[in-house]
Amino acid sequence: MTPAARLQAAIELLDRIIAAAQADGAAADTLIARYFAERRYAGSKDRRAVRELVYRAVRAFGERPASGRAAFVALAREDAALAALFDGSRHGPAPLEADEPAAVRGLLPEWIAPLLAAPVDADERDALLGRAPLHLRANALRGGRAALLAHWPDAQPIAGTAHGLALPEGTTVEGSAAWREGLAEVQDAGSQRIVAACDVCAGMTVLDLCAGAGGKTLALAAEMEGAGRLIAADTVRDRLARLMPRAERAGAAAMIETRLLDAGREAAALADLAGACDIVLVDAPCSGSGTWRRNPEARWRLTPARLERTFALQARVLEIAAPLVRPGGRLVYAVCSLIEREGAGQVEAFLAAHAGWTPCPPDAPAQTHGSGTLLLPGRDGTDGFFFAALAKAC
Repeated sequence: MTPAARLQAAIELLDRIIAAAQADGAAADTLIARYFAERRYAGSKDRRAVRELVYRAVRAFGERPASGRAAFVALAREDAALAALFDGSRHGPAPLEADEPAAVRGLLPEWIAPLLAAPVDADERDALLGRAPLHLRANALRGGRAALLAHWPDAQPIAGTAHGLALPEGTTVEGSAAWREGLAEVQDAGSQRIVAACDVCAGMTVLDLCAGAGGKTLALAAEMEGAGRLIAADTVRDRLARLMPRAERAGAAAMIETRLLDAGREAAALADLAGACDIVLVDAPCSGSGTWRRNPEARWRLTPARLERTFALQARVLEIAAPLVRPGGRLVYAVCSLIEREGAGQVEAFLAAHAGWTPCPPDAPAQTHGSGTLLLPGRDGTDGFFFAALAKAC
């Protein structure tokens, strides 16, 4: 592909991503993979160059652009080399016009900025759209960090985690010998901190209520040393179905029970666990604003109406979870969001409405926010998270 053809491919791909964001369709990575599956002639250098162009544009615009071309027209007006690729060649984009509409640059949708937690200052907003690091969790059931360092000697332990390792960007993990042997899972250090806040141990009864594909479930299993009862529940069949193959590889399948819940009927399906769980982890559905550096097009999917529905769902999941915790047990609430009302706001509302619950002191006072912990990409080197551990009175 010529450089101009790569730009035209990026414009076409961005059009697909914009349409999918508007219709709540497939993620950008999925659309890029599909695009090149239909174009086998594109080599690895072409795919890499087009992908870089696409994500350069996605990161540049907080508001969803009107079109892929409008986005790249705006970038071309700042970059003469990019502007030169609008050359009208056979496979390239049509030449630029002086009065052509262009997208408006910006990190965030304007309506979202006032909703962010106070510590998310200008530097942290920039970090939200930066490059995400590559973090691993060493699987203690298969040997821990020492076993992984034999595979990746340049890995660096992550401060504040018992099993976290940072690898250089671009390191191949999935498919490697260490991954196939179940020695490691790709998991952000922030997620590992949330699991640590659960404070589980062998023999407990633990519920991961919004388990998804089970990343935190597997980490809980390792902390429980493979002994006890661990239930992973979710309402999305496809996500939950990915857990057990991962658990087999990690050596945790024997202790994990999965439950597919019917949305709206979750409480009935979990009634047998009432007052029986030592720990309930609620990794709640959220805006995902803390993971925008991994999924920057997610900014274009969020609307005020969708966020209001998310607030209501988070509160409802907490109402489902609370009765399942035994007296003296712990409820851990977490969101990968930096929007105040999703994190500290939800916890404060829960505590105000429910007597007999006490926040557990965060392990790092510098990261304390309200009754919990706020992790920031720029300050802490993790994805953006809020989490809080709440103890139920005996």
